[in-house]
Amino acid sequence: MEEKEISQAVIRRMPRYYRYLGDLLDEGVERISSNDLSSRMNVTASQIRQDLNNFGGFGQQGYGYNVKFLYEEIGKILGLNTTHNVIVIGAGHLGQALANYVKFEKLGFVITALFDVDEKLIGQSVRGIPILALAELPGYVKSHRVDIATLTMPKSEAASIANELVDLGVHAIWNFAHVDLELVDRDTVIENVHLADSLMQLSYNTVKHTKEKGAAEEPQSGR
Repeated sequence: MEEKEISQAVIRRMPRYYRYLGDLLDEGVERISSNDLSSRMNVTASQIRQDLNNFGGFGQQGYGYNVKFLYEEIGKILGLNTTHNVIVIGAGHLGQALANYVKFEKLGFVITALFDVDEKLIGQSVRGIPILALAELPGYVKSHRVDIATLTMPKSEAASIANELVDLGVHAIWNFAHVDLELVDRDTVIENVHLADSLMQLSYNTVKHTKEKGAAEEPQSGR
């Protein structure tokens, strides 16, 4: 039976459901209706039901959702019920910041090594994670399980490193380089992350809000 195609818009919302359900668990909430979850998340109850129905629904009429069960099921959907070994290529400020973010490990993403070409960094470690020479990458990938490669390097090098990783058998790339990498082959999954895009969106909304606030406060001239 052919697996149902799930839209990327739905997939992008699933981590948010997971995060909110985790908060509910911390609060001791055992069950919640789609309407109550809707008010917390600012997503319509209909949208929540439609999203979850893509994976089987999980709710019961008149009962709502069992928070713990739904949290665990979404975790499985997102692949969080297994460990993912991650390497970081580029051990500069961003690469080291990612290695220092311990919550990744709680979600099952374990950074096992960083790579760089800077001799001042090679041989050091970040939270016990070694920084290796980029030249050691092929040997490391051949002798260690690598599920995800994270790129935090200059964009000029990103495409060639991505191709090398695919040739080495790594087919999931989390790309922070300032360039949109295309799928290297049909078995490769790439997530392009542009931190500056989010900041520019914030800047736009801030400017827009300031203008609207100024217009609202501008005194109206009488006739």
